[in-house]
Amino acid sequence: MASYRFQLFLNISFFLILAIGQSSIAAANDDRKASVVCAYIVYMGSAPEGEYLATSRQRTMLQKVIRGSSVEESMIRSYRRSLNGFAAKLTDEEVEELANMKGVVSVIPNRIYHPRTTRSWDFMGFSNTVRRNPTVESNVIIGVIDSGIWPELPSFSDKGFGPPPKKWKGVCRGGKNFTCNNKVIGARFYKSVPSGDESARDNSGHGTHTASTAAGNVVKDVSFFGLAQGTARGGVPSARIAAYKVCHKKGCESVDILAAFDDAIADGVDILSVSLGSAESTEFFDDVIAIGSFHAMEKGILTLNSAGNNGVAGPLGVESVAPWMVAVAASTTDRRLSTKVVLGNGKTLNGFSVNPDTFNGKKLPLLYGREVSSICSEDDARLCSESCVDSKLVKGKIVLCDNTGSDSVVYSAGAAGSIVLDDLPVSFITPLPSPALNARDYDLLLSYKNSTKNPVAEILRSESIKESYSPVVAQFSSLGPNFIAPDILKPDITAPGAEILAAYSPISSPSGSPVDKRRVKYSILSGTSMACPHVAGIAAYVKTFHPDWSPSAIKSALMTTAWAMDRTKNPDGEISYGSGHVNPARAIVPGLVYETSKEDYIKLMCSLGYTRDNIKQISGEISACPVKSKNVPARDMNYPSLAASVPAVKSFTVSFRRTVKNVGLPNSIYRVQISPNPKLKVEVVPKVLTFKALKETKTFIVTVSGGGLSAKSMESTTLVWSDGTHIVRSPIVVHTYPSIKSS
Repeated sequence: MASYRFQLFLNISFFLILAIGQSSIAAANDDRKASVVCAYIVYMGSAPEGEYLATSRQRTMLQKVIRGSSVEESMIRSYRRSLNGFAAKLTDEEVEELANMKGVVSVIPNRIYHPRTTRSWDFMGFSNTVRRNPTVESNVIIGVIDSGIWPELPSFSDKGFGPPPKKWKGVCRGGKNFTCNNKVIGARFYKSVPSGDESARDNSGHGTHTASTAAGNVVKDVSFFGLAQGTARGGVPSARIAAYKVCHKKGCESVDILAAFDDAIADGVDILSVSLGSAESTEFFDDVIAIGSFHAMEKGILTLNSAGNNGVAGPLGVESVAPWMVAVAASTTDRRLSTKVVLGNGKTLNGFSVNPDTFNGKKLPLLYGREVSSICSEDDARLCSESCVDSKLVKGKIVLCDNTGSDSVVYSAGAAGSIVLDDLPVSFITPLPSPALNARDYDLLLSYKNSTKNPVAEILRSESIKESYSPVVAQFSSLGPNFIAPDILKPDITAPGAEILAAYSPISSPSGSPVDKRRVKYSILSGTSMACPHVAGIAAYVKTFHPDWSPSAIKSALMTTAWAMDRTKNPDGEISYGSGHVNPARAIVPGLVYETSKEDYIKLMCSLGYTRDNIKQISGEISACPVKSKNVPARDMNYPSLAASVPAVKSFTVSFRRTVKNVGLPNSIYRVQISPNPKLKVEVVPKVLTFKALKETKTFIVTVSGGGLSAKSMESTTLVWSDGTHIVRSPIVVHTYPSIKSS
């Protein structure tokens, strides 16, 4: 049986597993009965002038290829506001004909993406009294592409808000019984596949959680049944929210995700928070999030994207790798939830779960999974698999299960609690008291059970503990390096993503289990999905102080002001946390910024060997590669971090060219510092940058040499420019991991 706790992590914490969403559709006429009809995106680039003309041309093109069916039956939706194209149900033959038509950039199969899924702001030194520009903040709009929103919650009240900003061009099309306000100023829902869900209202809780984390109001005295009690608030409480619902029970269709980008860009959002992605190794031109965010970047909109929750799989698992987005990893805060198990012999074991219940001092009998089934194999019984738990044997008892996916099964059978084996040190909500023990403590529990005739235990109510070890990258957070462009470090940055309390849908089970009948307005979730809106809120905060900054300048400010992470606590180093832990207060005064333009990204793709057609699939325009661009290494793109893929074992020398813009003090002198690493020799020319004016730029060259790196390993150091007031920090990483192009 698939692990329920891990499945909860995949579905509620927004770990996204990509699946091809091409379910067969019954043919509507004799000509099509013999063919399989599937959904495709016909991408035609950027939107032309005039929505009507775009739609008319799309319909004409579709009519030319479909046979024996109407355009209305085939067309799913039209992209015409920021992008140009349409989604339609097509046969293989029709796909081939459209792909060869003039004006068609590419035909992309529809895919299904699944969502990845308080104290965190104070932990980052970003208190409610931090310096703000409330009036400017009120003009910032964060677009959230997710599972919708529950607008009636206190986190989204519009008390004290004026009308929407004049720049807002969006609408409130939230469906029946859905009303926007001056806080949630826009809502749309998309459903390329009929689901019966005709509303932007959030049925899962995930979109509500991410939206409130980014820009929720200040709400005092919230908790999960008394746990993690405190004040809930977003990064920019005065900002506005526009919700774009693309996720339903079966996942998030790429057809709908691209439509949300199309609308959000044209609606006038300033920042996009997208806690979605793909676990499949996909080129930029096959990923609708990479395509949509490229068009957003062109219009001055920065997209924040969750890095993925596949850290247990090891390196090369990061899912967000496009350089024009910010890929956000997840880390812990100094507040953790712990659930203790007290054994009959007095020994106490520390487990992980979110358990608001109590046994009132009563110890209950312990049973092992293999003891509560007479019809299953021993392996299935130990896992407490479906139909393997006899309700007559477990009622009122605690069941020990070797599988974290057993909570719903044991709960439905009438057990009072369960104790499961799981080495992931993160607390999840389960339908019944169900702490997870690591392998060592679980073995101690089994040893105790086997050593006594009547083993008993008590599961205590969870308690908040102070975690001085934090921040540490969460074990579930996906690791780099970048599998497409290994000379561009990913993830970019890390932020709180473990055990985050935020607003939640009051009609959704907090555990994600259908047997759990509890309902709450605030809940605790973990995942890079929770980290992403933290950084989206901080990006919006930076924009309130620097409204004219480009997306790349804001990104640079976030990365170069990040806290340095402790490598001894994070053995995977920069491939797990990028530039470090986001630091909100420092991000508004970075001193220097690294900027990149659309042309820089095109040059990068040229250096990766992308053809003109490949690049057009992303940008929507014909972009010829500069003559020498293919010989320019990707590591020379003006990125805030410095990374290079080098051959294993052999000696190497690599150089990086970077240009910084002065956004600090008009007259300033920056001197370079390099942190020591005996395995790397680093030279910087020049070592001093002298600025006489704001917006002045200076270029420098970094040369790194070394050798003897083993296969699939990395070494790193740090480059710091400082004028005595500002600290501009960039990681330097050399590694021997392959890209998908070379593996």
